[in-house]
Amino acid sequence: MKQKMSKVYLVGAGPGDAGLISVKGMECIKSADVIVYDYLVSPRLLTFASPQAEIIYVGKSGSEHTMEQEDINKLLIKKTKEKKVVVRLKGGDPFIFGRGGEEALGLVKEKIPFEVVPGISSAYAVPAYAGIPVTHRGFTSTVAFVTGHEDPTKEDSQINWENLATGVGTIVFLMGVKKLPLIVEQLVKNGRNKTTPIALIRWGTTPRQETIVGTLENIVEKVKRANFKPPAITVVGEVINLREKLAWFEKKPLFGKKIIVTRSRTQASELVRALEDSGAQVIEFPTIKIVPPDSYNESDRAIKKILNFQLSDSSLPYDWVIFTSTNGVEHFFERLNVLGGDSRVFKGIKIAAIGSATGEKLGSFGLKADFVPEEYRAEAIIEGFKKFGIKGKQVLIPRAEVAREVLPEKLAELGAKVEVATAYKTVADESKVEEVKNLLEKKEVDMVTFTSSSTAKNFVELLKGLDLNKVLENVTIASIGPITSQTLKELGLKVDITTKKYTIEGLVESIVSSYQLDK
Repeated sequence: MKQKMSKVYLVGAGPGDAGLISVKGMECIKSADVIVYDYLVSPRLLTFASPQAEIIYVGKSGSEHTMEQEDINKLLIKKTKEKKVVVRLKGGDPFIFGRGGEEALGLVKEKIPFEVVPGISSAYAVPAYAGIPVTHRGFTSTVAFVTGHEDPTKEDSQINWENLATGVGTIVFLMGVKKLPLIVEQLVKNGRNKTTPIALIRWGTTPRQETIVGTLENIVEKVKRANFKPPAITVVGEVINLREKLAWFEKKPLFGKKIIVTRSRTQASELVRALEDSGAQVIEFPTIKIVPPDSYNESDRAIKKILNFQLSDSSLPYDWVIFTSTNGVEHFFERLNVLGGDSRVFKGIKIAAIGSATGEKLGSFGLKADFVPEEYRAEAIIEGFKKFGIKGKQVLIPRAEVAREVLPEKLAELGAKVEVATAYKTVADESKVEEVKNLLEKKEVDMVTFTSSSTAKNFVELLKGLDLNKVLENVTIASIGPITSQTLKELGLKVDITTKKYTIEGLVESIVSSYQLDK
């Protein structure tokens, strides 16, 4: 992938968990000019594509086909002939019931270069997430992967049911929910014992995973009673008895919980990843976008003071620079770089970071904060500054265009000369309003998280017209700290969780603890 050339990459996207993509598969996604993807591909993988990439959905769900296979083949050829790097992103592995072979043959016919990037197949990954090893010493050393789409009763079946039923220890049927009665009938008819364990796993490797376990004798009725729908795989064999001891994914503390994250899209990844690692299904609802300010005048004026000081023998322009967020750090340093400066300009100036994450962000620029308060409320921060003797000191605070005035006002009361510089601003993000409204109205949300007063205010503003007290009645509200909680209360919303450690890590810990207490 180092040198771009017109080519098709047949990439296995894995079974659903975006983290199961291969390193090479991820490199292909990032480098693609065109991505042609399927129904079961994790939407998260598409976020790694270039903003300029063309994204084309060709998924098949049951009998509904967005595009027929022949047309998909033609699309790959057409895009490659436009001198594009094309990634054909397929669920699981391209060559395990993925029709990747058909697509590859079509490319060969047109003399179009291609590569195959294998993926983790749902055939063994999904059972693993359900606590079922498809082979296990003492149970079986043989496994067969079979398509569940084929009709077991047709005369020209390519499945040798007589040999399959008793000749293989574990049988995995892919996408066979609709044909389950016929599959069970053929297995029993050809010698498989009725008491053989069988499991169906739906939406495997994702937080939506559901598992039904039974025997060949009762599974059809169980599936019917549970209204169990595709997409799912079916596993037959004694290894299913290991599930009771080995099930791990469904035991995660937040498994099955649907949680809305309101943080801006650029900042949400850490929180999303932590919640998903704990088993939650996360719905990203970025209520704010971080954008450049309307004017850089304030930031530029402050930066030029610092730059000019370093080039002269004048006194320090600022005794302290206080960064109140990672956004403030990122945007201030971005502007500093534009104006020709770097971290060295802070020589002689003390730096404060409000929050450990802000301190870590400073560290990425080679700076260590002189003061990181233990408590991240403005009122508590003032107590810390009293110890430094702030009276008469010049203080710069790079921050959002609209922010609480408590910190600069309190510092001024202590005798500091405070200058506030707008480094960035937040605006409402309306991209997912309708989706979130629909989920809340259907009572499909367990929790909403808020990481700032801005996210709280924009959440209420974006959902104007919705009776929030009604739709959030049984929804847990989690806040990153007392300031955000106070804003939520002022907006008329209840607050169930206020973390004592005002960080993403602390928020996730509080969320997990709250659900464990409920058990």
